[in-house]
Amino acid sequence: MQSSDKELVQFVVAAIVQQGIQKVILSPGSRNAPFAIAFDAHPQIETLVVHDERSAAFIALGIAEQTQKPVAICCTSGSACLNYYPALAEAYYRQIPILALTADRPTKWINQGDGQTIVQEEVFRNHTLAYLGFDEESFSVNTTSKNAIQQFLAHLTQPWKGPIHLNIGLNEPLYGLAPILAFDLKSFSHPKSKLVSPDLKLIEGKKIMVLVGQMVTDPQFERLLAQFAAFSNVVVLVENTSNLQNELFNHCIDRSLIGIDAKDTAYQPEVLISFGGAIVSKRIKAYLRQLTLDIHWRIAYDFPKMNTFGTLSAHFSVEPKQFIQALLEAQLNLQTTNFQGKWKAIDYLAKDKQVAFETSMSAIFDYDIFNCLQQLINGPLHLHLANSSVVRYAQLFDPIREVTYYSNRGTSGIDGSVSTAVGAAIANPKEIHLLICGDTSFIYDSNALWTAPFPQNLKLILIQNKGGGIFQIIPGPAQSPLREQYFEASHQKSPGKVAEGFGFEVIYVSDKTELLIQIAQFLEVKDKPQIMEITTTQDLNAQVLQDFFNFVKN
Repeated sequence: MQSSDKELVQFVVAAIVQQGIQKVILSPGSRNAPFAIAFDAHPQIETLVVHDERSAAFIALGIAEQTQKPVAICCTSGSACLNYYPALAEAYYRQIPILALTADRPTKWINQGDGQTIVQEEVFRNHTLAYLGFDEESFSVNTTSKNAIQQFLAHLTQPWKGPIHLNIGLNEPLYGLAPILAFDLKSFSHPKSKLVSPDLKLIEGKKIMVLVGQMVTDPQFERLLAQFAAFSNVVVLVENTSNLQNELFNHCIDRSLIGIDAKDTAYQPEVLISFGGAIVSKRIKAYLRQLTLDIHWRIAYDFPKMNTFGTLSAHFSVEPKQFIQALLEAQLNLQTTNFQGKWKAIDYLAKDKQVAFETSMSAIFDYDIFNCLQQLINGPLHLHLANSSVVRYAQLFDPIREVTYYSNRGTSGIDGSVSTAVGAAIANPKEIHLLICGDTSFIYDSNALWTAPFPQNLKLILIQNKGGGIFQIIPGPAQSPLREQYFEASHQKSPGKVAEGFGFEVIYVSDKTELLIQIAQFLEVKDKPQIMEITTTQDLNAQVLQDFFNFVKN
């Protein structure tokens, strides 16, 4: 089988394969045609063609998130690469390894009035871990070029992972063929940084709060954290997107915090230990930012200067489970207070009250959808939560057994929720994936439905509340007279009709008496993609949510 006749292209493809990349998402174009030819010819590469570059990058993110392996995306020159930016920014803040391979004109033609050219060099500089550029006119296969690409690609597998950008300037003609070449390429690993351990005795006898943000499933870390949570001095706060489930943890942070007086020192930690990525709860951020802590240790490989709560004492680049193991082995005296008991009592009280909370039978509200799903979902299931109000409603309910939770919380944008779920379903075809998405987010990313073949194991529940519902439930815009027009962008479009335009069958639900039955039947079907649009009462959703918090608080 023949490949591209361009040595530079074959060299890049060989290096990518040597690094372990097996999946490449290509978007149609001319300048990247040599890469399409070379990837298609390589027996170790699986390709997928996605027309919209923005969707393609989010699909790659979903695949990489599922497989925990790097994925490459490849596009033509010009503005095409700019469409990659939202997904690369998300990957940057989530430590998801993606190689953005952008074809370009030769350097001498940039800013010279040639067609389909922009300055692509380091165009993603603020949201990638590394950049490398080669130009066909000056390239040669030698020790320098080999070392450069091997050191560059190693960023995909180092402890602090993330997206990287490779820009390749190519001359015409672009469609020539030649036999596949062999290159002598060796693996490269960045040297590990020296680990600095804290003096663990500093936290002995103190009230300790462990706060865990977004994480991939890690049973070993969960088991060790549960052992640490057994100490009475320790309270562990997690979210659904933390993918940690244990009776000793407080799973619904906002549900717990609503019953706590911020000035009550009995609930205030002296030590904060934080793990994982983004925290959804705005309440816990506000709560911790008004406290004076003795210690805040952040345990992560990424962003050593990240100080989310304004209290950071030290950052330690170490595996979370290694850190917890060290805490357990230190045999600290952490049985001096009933700190955990106070937080768990609040959690149990709110949880019991939530069971009795009911909404009006006259209409469907956003809360009702999540309440029904909580009753009906049985694992195993991969549950994808779009941003804004969807991910916040989900945090009001305890995590469901055998359900893994996902959300694009790196940048918290609405622009790639559907595409990310499509990529995840493609990467994991033997398990069911369910996306819950608002109407605005879905319409914004509807080109994901263009993907062919579309994954048969993906279901979509679309919440039709005719605008950005988040702006009704957060302070500030909720009271503004400009909310409906400018912030919420209220509309009369149907996300289901958009899906029908792509050839999908859509189930429409607007009668509350049928909601539970319709969702149950929807979840029962396993062998084909399904889309359900549920219309909720836009004007009263915010009031119902406030009623919920008042109910569990009193």
